[in-house]
Amino acid sequence: MTDFVPRRGLGNGHLMTVFAWARPRTFSHLPRAEERHFDTEPETRVRADCFWQPERRHRPLLLALHGLEGSSSAHYMRGIADKAYARGFNVILLNQRNCGGTEAQCAGLYHSGLTADAKHVIDDVTTTEGIGRIVVAGYSLGGNLALKLAGDYGDAPPAQLCAVCAVSPIIEIGQCVDALERRSNLLYQMNFVRGLRARMRRKNLTHPGRFAVERLRNVWTVRKFDDVFTAPFFGFQGAADYYHRASAMRVIDRVHVPALIITAEDDPFVPVDPFRDPKVTSHPQITLKVTPHGGHCGFVGRAGPDTDGYWAEEQIVAFASKHCGH
Repeated sequence: MTDFVPRRGLGNGHLMTVFAWARPRTFSHLPRAEERHFDTEPETRVRADCFWQPERRHRPLLLALHGLEGSSSAHYMRGIADKAYARGFNVILLNQRNCGGTEAQCAGLYHSGLTADAKHVIDDVTTTEGIGRIVVAGYSLGGNLALKLAGDYGDAPPAQLCAVCAVSPIIEIGQCVDALERRSNLLYQMNFVRGLRARMRRKNLTHPGRFAVERLRNVWTVRKFDDVFTAPFFGFQGAADYYHRASAMRVIDRVHVPALIITAEDDPFVPVDPFRDPKVTSHPQITLKVTPHGGHCGFVGRAGPDTDGYWAEEQIVAFASKHCGH
């Protein structure tokens, strides 16, 4: 792996995070996506944007997972797809349940440890497409999902799963929500809550009366949203129980495939302490890169003739290529 050097002026975690989120990007290598739907459970259909190579069964696949209230159109999802496709990978950008405008297709919700949909996609493409090499990569919430997926498989992962990658993963969700509630992170909290509230209102239009949307008037934090909606829907005993049980740290010691973790010391709301736990630092399958700078899902470095500067995306594709023998 190369070292990360932030773009000039982006040595502050907040500036890096906002810059990466707000800056327009173009993706010259991506063809038009093929839309595909997966029926992962009864009354549950998720949408994916697929980018297939010619003779797809002979090419490896990168399955990408987005963060909280993101979608397959998030800049980092398109960015990783652009680089992986140019490297010869098939790419699937998977929307979490209800994300990407799919509220009508799902009766329920999603949560930060729900790996069932990714498992279903892996099973489906190996059977229907004959894909023999797969890497799962996720950002933030999606990074937690990628690592938890590998941990859930334990010592019996599918033969096709070559590796997993995680950027700014929320591997201890409770600590991340604690950090999100700091005054300095009010902007991020408001942005997430605005998205969550809007989604529940859209959900009420497609599934009237299924959720107590009148309770939204008292929901102004992510923790409160999870206490009121996420935790009870999935049978958790409140937000704290949900955060504990859904965090990848509960199963990180059971990961039996190569795993890449990238995180930054200046991430505004993903504390670095969990990544210093011996379960992570001493794990023989985990390649850990903790950088001084990078913000949350940022890692924008200097652009050049052969790079757009999005360092984490480049590291993922290199790691995936190495472990797929591609």
